[in-house]
Amino acid sequence: MSLPLCLTLSRILLGPIFMATYLYYQALDISLQWLPYTLLAVAFVSEISDVFDGFFARRHNKVTELGKLLDPMADSIFRLSVLFSFTQGFVQIPLILVCVFFYRDIIISTLRTVCALRGVALAARWSGKIKAVILAIVIFFILILMIPYSLGYLDLETLHLISFYSVSAAALYVVYSGVEYIIANKTYIKKALGL
Repeated sequence: MSLPLCLTLSRILLGPIFMATYLYYQALDISLQWLPYTLLAVAFVSEISDVFDGFFARRHNKVTELGKLLDPMADSIFRLSVLFSFTQGFVQIPLILVCVFFYRDIIISTLRTVCALRGVALAARWSGKIKAVILAIVIFFILILMIPYSLGYLDLETLHLISFYSVSAAALYVVYSGVEYIIANKTYIKKALGL
């Protein structure tokens, strides 16, 4: 169990921790005023662990096939956990919107796995990296918006509206990045699928 792998696994565990904290903060004896800061801390730990696991893996020559597989999976699990949490509670984004992110990740992951099993490696695209950054920004933006809401400076309807438009904008880019990934790799995909 190398340090990079431990950091990757920690991100997988942080997803349920975020969900439980967001949905059951009262049972956990966390006040509404402290909730945004607690959630920001969990999200920050997840994002910083993503940076450091890649850094340590490359610096100490600990890049493994398992790590390559688990790293994007851990990112998806954490970010989707946050988005699914946001369909409940204060934020209330529509579930159908979160499904855009979910299905994009499932389709791309399945394609990469099938191609890998057939001996064809699909490289990551810059559009996918940008997608991850945009999604992280949107998550932090919504969590920061919860601060004025928790203090009574932002009404619930405005929080819903801004969150909806923010996630919708990210969803549009996610669709584009998925389509761009498939088009860029269509030759390899056809080869792997025998088409």
